[in-house]
Amino acid sequence: MLGEILATIFNLQTLNAAIRLSTPIALAAMGGTFSERAGIINIGLEGMLLTGAFAGALGSYLSDSAVVGLLFAVVAGALIAVVHSVFTVEFRANHVVAGVGINIFAAGMTTWLMQVIWGSKGTTPAVARLEVITIPLLSDIPVVGPVLGVQSPFVYLMLALIVAGWVLLFKTPLGLRIRMTGENPEAADTLGINVRAIKHFSVILGGVLCGIGGAYLSIGSLGRFSNGMSAGRGFMGLAANIFGQWNPFGGLGASMLFSYADAIQIRLQGLEIALPHNIIQMLPYALTILILAGGMVRSRPPAALGNSYRSGAASG
Repeated sequence: MLGEILATIFNLQTLNAAIRLSTPIALAAMGGTFSERAGIINIGLEGMLLTGAFAGALGSYLSDSAVVGLLFAVVAGALIAVVHSVFTVEFRANHVVAGVGINIFAAGMTTWLMQVIWGSKGTTPAVARLEVITIPLLSDIPVVGPVLGVQSPFVYLMLALIVAGWVLLFKTPLGLRIRMTGENPEAADTLGINVRAIKHFSVILGGVLCGIGGAYLSIGSLGRFSNGMSAGRGFMGLAANIFGQWNPFGGLGASMLFSYADAIQIRLQGLEIALPHNIIQMLPYALTILILAGGMVRSRPPAALGNSYRSGAASG
């Protein structure tokens, strides 16, 4: 039995599944990275993912095109991020309370709209989705090919966005402004940086990334939307962002760790083992809590994270 469990854990199928499962988590983590590098705590990643998933399914349903669904998801993620941004930047609301409000709003809104549009509280009808693509030559390489050569377009998009996000954050003047805003908004303001605009931009960019991550769940994976389908991935993204030291590549690595645990629990459920399935399903969530609460990561957040700042006056 032990050998069967190890063979299930350490194989290419599990790794392949982990890469797919990491896509929404990594995108949410990078969304949190941009938001929090600018000083805005983003607990609302879960609600942004859920909204993106719903909008992706709705756009695909209305147009019979998954590409249109992806555009719907991007716009929806941006719009709900605008709400979070306005409350935290303009009204200087408590960031955590605003984020929790976003999550509650997204859960209620998607459930209500499902009933209005489809007359269902559980699952929508099947919609068009982006099919898996095969990359010539790469797919023929042993070991690497089955993992990276045959994947959802969302996986390749996620990897490209991770690289672009890292370059933007650490290799461009805009990225320097974002990081400076999160570390010392007073100094940034003194240098002529529009702190409010940087904060709005960063939170909205995070919402766009979450919209894409949510779209993967509905039109990149299942081809339908189901109630609450984000299933805690936004919170995993938040944890991955912290574990990854507010770095897109670090967030990707942490997301892979969490998603690998998720892939393991899915495959273990197909084995005849003595543990109840509910216990096995807890594995990725337990790992997330263990890493954060157990002191397995020592991280230094941006110095002004969670503080409200208005030009000419700062308040904590």
